[in-house]
Amino acid sequence: MSPRTLVLGGARSGKSAHAEGLLTEPVVTYVATARRYPDDPDWDARIAQHVARRPSTWHTVEASAPADLPALLTATQYEDPPILVDDLSTWLVGVLDDAQAWEGDHADSITPHLDQLVRSVATCRARLVLVTAEVGLGVIPSTRSGRLFRDHLGALNARVAEVCDEVTLLVAGIPLTLR
Repeated sequence: MSPRTLVLGGARSGKSAHAEGLLTEPVVTYVATARRYPDDPDWDARIAQHVARRPSTWHTVEASAPADLPALLTATQYEDPPILVDDLSTWLVGVLDDAQAWEGDHADSITPHLDQLVRSVATCRARLVLVTAEVGLGVIPSTRSGRLFRDHLGALNARVAEVCDEVTLLVAGIPLTLR
């Protein structure tokens, strides 16, 4: 089994750049989980910044549907190029969107997607680096949707960390090795 690394961090902590720097191979599969929103130029600019700093030899795969990411990880082989997933928090937003869980009582319907993702991370045969946001260090969100996201992401991060060989937290751009 190839090593699995989880890189956590807050907003603008440098987690994505740090994760990219962990992979020195010329060919990497970069899995982008963020959905594009037609009327959000700021979001498009953020995505463009990520694209601009990646080497041209890296192959980008968009995995914005809930089943895309687990399917991709499950299909890997030992000889496949390393995989960088950026990031689990935007993937979770898509899962919550599709389940219409933000304001309703559908949050339990996302559990199978989370279970499937954790299983696919645990069994991924290629070198794997996962990026995710750490949102549990601040104030309690004042909205139901904010609390829902924070709680589910915190639980997902903990479950993924359990099946990873290495876990790093970035704070103010400084990587702290947790495992």
